[in-house]
Amino acid sequence: MHRHHVFPVSTVLLVVANLLIPISIVLFAVGFFPYKPFLPGLAEYQSLDYGSPPDAPFDRLIFMVIDALRSDFVYLNGSGFEFTQRLISDGVAIPYTAHATSPTITMPRIKAITTGSTPSFLDAILNFDEADASSTLSAQDTWLAQMRAKRTGKLVMYGDDTWLKLFPGVFDRADGTSSFFVSDFTEVDNNVTRHIPGELRNNDWNTMILHYLGLDHIGHKTGPRGPNMIPKQREMDGVVRQIYEAMETQPHLQSTLLVFCGDHGMNDAGNHGASSPGETSPALVFVSPKLKSISKTVKVPADFAEDFQYYSVVEQSDLAPTLAALLGFPVPRNSLGSFMLDFLAFWPEKHDKIQILMRNARQIMDIITATYSGSSSMGKQYNPNCVRPGSPAEELTCEWQYISETAGNTLVGKPDDAWIADMSRSDILTKKQWLSKAQIMMSSMASNYDMPMLVYGQLAAVAASIAAIYAVAASAPILAANLAPFALITVLYGIMMFASSYVEEEQHFWYWVTSAWLLYLAIRSISREIHKPFFVASIALSAMRLARGWNQTGQKFAGEPDIVTSFVASNPPLLWFLVMTTYAMVSLELFNDLKNTPTVISGSVVAGIVTSVVSFKLAFTNEDAPELVVGFAKTLVYIFDGPSLVNRARAVFLGLGLTSIYPLYSLVTRGTAASKNEAMRILHHIYTLFALTQSRVTNAPLFLLFQVIYLFLSRLRPEPVEITISSLLLQFSSFFAMGGSNAISGVDLSNAYNGVSGFNIIAVGVLTYLSNWAAPVWWASASNLLLLQSRQLTKSGYGSVYQQHVAILTVFSTASLGFVMVACTALRTHLFIWTVFSPKYLYSMAWSLGQHLIINIGFGGLLYWLGCI
Repeated sequence: MHRHHVFPVSTVLLVVANLLIPISIVLFAVGFFPYKPFLPGLAEYQSLDYGSPPDAPFDRLIFMVIDALRSDFVYLNGSGFEFTQRLISDGVAIPYTAHATSPTITMPRIKAITTGSTPSFLDAILNFDEADASSTLSAQDTWLAQMRAKRTGKLVMYGDDTWLKLFPGVFDRADGTSSFFVSDFTEVDNNVTRHIPGELRNNDWNTMILHYLGLDHIGHKTGPRGPNMIPKQREMDGVVRQIYEAMETQPHLQSTLLVFCGDHGMNDAGNHGASSPGETSPALVFVSPKLKSISKTVKVPADFAEDFQYYSVVEQSDLAPTLAALLGFPVPRNSLGSFMLDFLAFWPEKHDKIQILMRNARQIMDIITATYSGSSSMGKQYNPNCVRPGSPAEELTCEWQYISETAGNTLVGKPDDAWIADMSRSDILTKKQWLSKAQIMMSSMASNYDMPMLVYGQLAAVAASIAAIYAVAASAPILAANLAPFALITVLYGIMMFASSYVEEEQHFWYWVTSAWLLYLAIRSISREIHKPFFVASIALSAMRLARGWNQTGQKFAGEPDIVTSFVASNPPLLWFLVMTTYAMVSLELFNDLKNTPTVISGSVVAGIVTSVVSFKLAFTNEDAPELVVGFAKTLVYIFDGPSLVNRARAVFLGLGLTSIYPLYSLVTRGTAASKNEAMRILHHIYTLFALTQSRVTNAPLFLLFQVIYLFLSRLRPEPVEITISSLLLQFSSFFAMGGSNAISGVDLSNAYNGVSGFNIIAVGVLTYLSNWAAPVWWASASNLLLLQSRQLTKSGYGSVYQQHVAILTVFSTASLGFVMVACTALRTHLFIWTVFSPKYLYSMAWSLGQHLIINIGFGGLLYWLGCI
């Protein structure tokens, strides 16, 4: 007879629960991030009762994007844009603040600028994939397509290659640069500027796109007040001067319009992606000698504004209809923009003003009609009841009918300024007028959520949670009192997901709960006769307090003083002392755990690896933040000078990989518990060196603090449930301590290209994750050591400890994911749905798929298995 091995029901349910996690995520994402339909084809001038379109004052466009150009960078006193401010003062430049909706990252903002529409939130994800071609605008109507359709000249582009990805085959001449090598402040912009003199002499183009990235890179590295910011502003101001002087002196450029702007701004930490005032307030400036005849006098430099809103505030989408009138082409079909009234003065005739506004209004009305009735035939199949409008769309349609009827009456007699105001301006004290109202309604309209898919996703998450809870109950006997803290943490965390402020400042929840938990463990250790538990706990709690204050994160206090900015970065000798102490600690522990090998060999291996790792960190920091490399550190840079950063990183990865062969061999061939423990610790130290390589140099000392907390836990000899709860809390709290947040702007790309010479989506994706989640992965590895220690102390079976650990983590992962899904569904019409809750869902995906399934279960399970074989 053969006995068939049957998996326990708890194991089966645990597998099912984890399989349901990606299924629930996909189902919910399909319903929550739907594809946004658009009207196909190019817009054409429609025949109106008011005559042919008015003549355009310009025939060429130079569109210059300075990435992350926040409004105050241009308009305030002390700005590097001194020449630009003189142009504004002289009346040949008209300044604006162009409101950028979230997500404030490049690809969605370029889409908004060129189409006049509101891009999909999924563009925030596609923005990080340089190889992606699914988000192209080649089939959509844009002002680039309209300028090409005019056939009056070529289109040229120099700068961020996002334009080449969005507009494949559109440009006749182009030279793209990658936007993710954020350590490059200089060459990335020089590669753009070098093309300008030749192109200004050419007479064969009608549109030139320039996209500068250096200012954005400086913001990411040193913040908006970094030492390189003003010099970069002066450099960009010099480019504006070069173009303007050519417009004045070269005949073929006399009817050229220069528009320069930021695609988004930045917060006080130098990042972007969310919806803080600094991130959503880029500058927008129109420049031409022709503007002097219509411009109004404004104060230069402007007075400080805390909300970064200087001069007139417009929407980025307003660029599309404004450029259409100024350059003489139809408004792009999917534009929700409203023509900027300041430029109406170019057309003194009343019927020309009406033409521009009516064509803009009619184009938006086409979108409203197509959206709500499936027809774009201007209401022929959409005739609402105007006595009692049943929806905002019907109300707008009725107002459109009134405007359309009364527009003809204004052609008789003197100009009706009130009608023009009704068409374009909004009075916040009375009512929103038509164009503004239509723009607001269509831009803020809730997505076409697929409610059944949202429900299916939530049901899958609930089913996964129930299965995981049963697996916890059945995996091993656990006292309910031991799980009470975990249950309380899970419920409180779930409730917190329904408040936007708590989501933005989530780090405080984990900091306080983790500190309370460490104190709780110290109190419980009294009964276990641990020597001086409160003294050891005070050291661990002090380490936790330092970790909490290391990086200021979240939204409300981003950019405020923290330990890094106040003490570490401002004192480079202290920084490098802490960094070298961290490397010395890891090196000593690695050397001690290699005691079974000859001293000469172990010493050489450790010395070689640490030299490679330290030399790379010094060289990388010298390129990334040279102001931090001074004194002895600078001397070491000169000593280790030689290979490129890419080759140095590859040498580090290769060295760590080769070194890991020894402990892996020991785990397979040696049977003693002591040798296995040593091998597992060696693997942990090797990962620590890798994590240090993938972390910002200012974050390296945090691993000293993590080691202190780990030693505290190891000394307490915690039970398996306590280890799991500690692992959960420390993974989240360490993520935020390293500077992580729930905003897209919190994604750190500075170490995403270590060892990568070009863009490789898999390599860059893995390195990006491991650099942003370096500390949580470290705690997953450290928790494995604690679990193996607990198993040996309690003599538990091979699978029971690990299965219980995974089951508890799965309960939290599925429950928290379910809470986030319910919050996103219940608050789908909330003001902050796309700025707070949607990014949180993306982070929940990363925690569930990346940290839980791949790291805690996959990586952690592999380590646990290796330690038990």
